[in-house]
Amino acid sequence: MKFKIFIMLICIVQFGCEGKDIGEVVIYTSLDQIFSEPILSEYEKITGIKVKVIYDVEASKTTGLVNRLIAEKANPKCDVFWNSEIGKTIVLKQKNILIPYKSPSAKNIPGLFKDPENYWTGFAARARVLIYNTNLIKPENLPKSIFELTGPKWKERVALAYPLFGTTATHVAALFVHMGEKKAKLYLKNLKNNNIQIVNGNSVARDVVVEGRYPIAFTDTDDANVAIQSGKPVNMIYPDIDGIGTLLIPNTVALIKNSPNPQQGKKLIDYLLSEEVESKLAHCKSAQMPLRNGVKKPKHVPEYSKIKAMDIDYYKVAEMMERSSLYCQDLFVR
Repeated sequence: MKFKIFIMLICIVQFGCEGKDIGEVVIYTSLDQIFSEPILSEYEKITGIKVKVIYDVEASKTTGLVNRLIAEKANPKCDVFWNSEIGKTIVLKQKNILIPYKSPSAKNIPGLFKDPENYWTGFAARARVLIYNTNLIKPENLPKSIFELTGPKWKERVALAYPLFGTTATHVAALFVHMGEKKAKLYLKNLKNNNIQIVNGNSVARDVVVEGRYPIAFTDTDDANVAIQSGKPVNMIYPDIDGIGTLLIPNTVALIKNSPNPQQGKKLIDYLLSEEVESKLAHCKSAQMPLRNGVKKPKHVPEYSKIKAMDIDYYKVAEMMERSSLYCQDLFVR
């Protein structure tokens, strides 16, 4: 009982909540429901604010929700967009879907992960990794780079989520920016010629490796960690630590312009950007990396600053997404 009272006092001080039945807030989120639902349910429980949630569909990760927000621009139904990646959030800013909000909870988040005009804020990052089946690949045979996967050794042995959606789309756009369009297209074409298997989402890419149908696949750290923490015969590689680096992708949260409940939206954003939420996301099976020093996390979750991250401009990635997606749509015809 004392603990519940303590939590309520924190809520009143930090988020301006003063009891039950004080309103509602609508949030769209592309973070897997298994990870986002407990966070949002806890917020609803400690504040009394009704949280209405629209989750994504795995196969169309992020893109479906973004298209919905664009379609609703003239009459917004959503207050807060919690995106599991960053590129499409920037696209929403460019389409005048978002409104600036500078959350006091974001003061210790590095500037790299915040929009300079406060249209969005990043938190709880993931990395693009390679997941592999430990029964099928010996440690000495592991690739060190994603570019090795175009070689004959990996022909018909690699899986990738459909690169029009979610973090895979962001990853492809980042390669276009970092490598240049010509080299990136050649790389993707070589993957296609090596008979890479295209699947419906990062969790499916993980599952085909867990099941031994493919020895290795591209995925995100959260999907990989779920399998690792469940004792499946898999592990993961942070690729290209001696090369271009590993792409780091933060969650992002933003306030929707002309939303129905803007004040409740701001309170929810304050909560999502709190150290407590970053810690919860680090301790759950998704094992997401806090973007602030000193946030409590398990030992198996690395400091984001200890990973060699790809040196990338997220705004240029966002600008490239439409072009890179059109190329992938033509290349990986389904």
